[in-house]
This record gives sequence, C-alpha cells and structure tokens, in this order.
Amino acid sequence: MAMRGIRGATTVDVNDREHIRHAAQVLMTQLMSANQLSADQVGAAIFSSTEDLTAAFPTTGVRQLPTFAMIPMFDTREPAVEGSLPMCIRVLLLVDVERSAREIRHVYLKGAMSLRPDLLKG
Repeated sequence: MAMRGIRGATTVDVNDREHIRHAAQVLMTQLMSANQLSADQVGAAIFSSTEDLTAAFPTTGVRQLPTFAMIPMFDTREPAVEGSLPMCIRVLLLVDVERSAREIRHVYLKGAMSLRPDLLKG
C-alpha cells in the first residue's frame, strides 16, 4: 500500500456557517466516491480556506459525516494572494491506497474548477 495525496477544492456563494459546512461535506463525499475510499484509508485531511471565509471551519462540516469523527483534520488559512479565487475551500487528503498517482482522481467543484483545467480534460 502507498500513501497518496488527493487534492480537491470548491467554492461557496456566501460566508455562512451552513454553506461552508455543507460545501466541505460535499467535497469530501465526492473525493471519497471518486476514489472509492473508505474512511479507514484516510490518514489525515488538511483544509484551507480563503481569508473571506470566516463563519466556520470546513472540518466542522466533515466531522458531522458518519465515520469521520476520528480522522485527524486540520484547518488553515490560505495566504491572501492578489487575483486568487475568492470564497474557496481546498483540501489535501493523505490516504493509503493500492493505486498509482495517475489513478488518483482529484475533485474540483463549482468555481474551483478554474484552478485545475488540466484535470477537466478527458
């Protein structure tokens, strides 16, 4: 088995606790589904959010998902870089899988699809 990193990102429309929590849940659910993962395979999750998202930590939403309460998770603030995508939540999952890096499916939702257009090509 190998440790792999899986990236993902999404955006929210408003700086609201429930919107942030829900967006993080959807992102995590889609990452898990796209990579056919169980929570037991996740070693840790590192979330970041842009400085305009102050109403909630993304991890508070993910911890509400069944089986995710004991996974080590960490929230951090993204640096404020001129021209960067606003209202954005990103995640790096560290997972144990028996797949190559090329077989990993990164997930970018909503406005965050603009961050990695190379991954949208068939």
